[in-house]
Amino acid sequence: MFVQIEFDKKPLIFDDPVDIISCNDIGDVPLAFERIENALAQGRYLAGFLSYEAGYAFEEKLVKKRRFDFPLVHLGVYERPVRPPRISGPESSGSVRLDSLNVSREKYFENISLIRSHIAAGDVYQITYCIKFRFGFEGDPRALYRKLKKEQPVPYPAYIESDDFNILSLSPEMFIRKRGGKIVTKPMKGTWWRGKSLWEDMWVKRKLHMCPKNRAENVMIADLLRNDLGRVGGSVRAPKLFEVARYRTLCQMTSTVTCRARPDIPVQDIFRAIHPSGSVTGAPKIRAMEIIRDIETEERRIYTGAIGYITPDRDMYFNVPIRTLLRRKGSWEMGVGGGIVWDSTPEGEFNEGMLKSKFLFDSAIKQ
Repeated sequence: MFVQIEFDKKPLIFDDPVDIISCNDIGDVPLAFERIENALAQGRYLAGFLSYEAGYAFEEKLVKKRRFDFPLVHLGVYERPVRPPRISGPESSGSVRLDSLNVSREKYFENISLIRSHIAAGDVYQITYCIKFRFGFEGDPRALYRKLKKEQPVPYPAYIESDDFNILSLSPEMFIRKRGGKIVTKPMKGTWWRGKSLWEDMWVKRKLHMCPKNRAENVMIADLLRNDLGRVGGSVRAPKLFEVARYRTLCQMTSTVTCRARPDIPVQDIFRAIHPSGSVTGAPKIRAMEIIRDIETEERRIYTGAIGYITPDRDMYFNVPIRTLLRRKGSWEMGVGGGIVWDSTPEGEFNEGMLKSKFLFDSAIKQ
């Protein structure tokens, strides 16, 4: 299992694990965390991922004893990382070909209406609804990862390779960073097209920052993360709200939420409190996850889970794997999603999903 984490432009490679902690059964997740604690006690590093569905294990209302076809927890145990040159390999040869969506446009519109009915009934305030693209690619996954990262640089990219799958994560969203007793999260909510000129681009950034709908979505999720972090520590704060970052094809808004916790807090306690991120569920979180499981047609797998690493002194750094490609069983998939609130429109949300996929397809997706 090969893992390259490149957060904050500080690449770390984890290779040749001494063990792999992996499980596909909800009932085995607690045992996986016991093994994580044992590995940390032995001075080892861990790197890999938790799937979105791993979050079901942390809430009694969501637990259903079953086995998933993709790992819920998959972390390599390593002696240490290395700071390498960039991933090496041939230049990208081959092109990405869009095959299909896992839901029709008509069904997508129908599901947006269903979510709005849940909001109208007071079940939830927001739902992050996700769909998946199926696509074809013939070529080297490492080369594709390098190509995409070069074309649209992001702060939290990662690449994972095993015998069973490849994960190419071009994520702009940080999930959690723990250093000593300080925990930081940066939930992302709010998306807008880039402008066609310098002045238009400046106006677009300002427009997203001031947009009432996007600010309402953003602060709703920031509040959710404040509550989640309050379960693991104190001094919960939100020092930065509504920050807008520009990427090649879009602008996105984040907020920062922090807390203080015991440096030796068990890893499971942290993930039980905050995984998956509220930015990819909606609010209230548990009810939102129940509705998501009813509406979405398949498992999210790595999409909207968590990719990162944990050090022997229990520092950790994980992204939220959005804009993340998964190859498994010879097929490729990528999820996209958006936060649905009462004033969301099916057309607007569908177009936002297409925008979020442009970094990969560009010419394949026609608006």
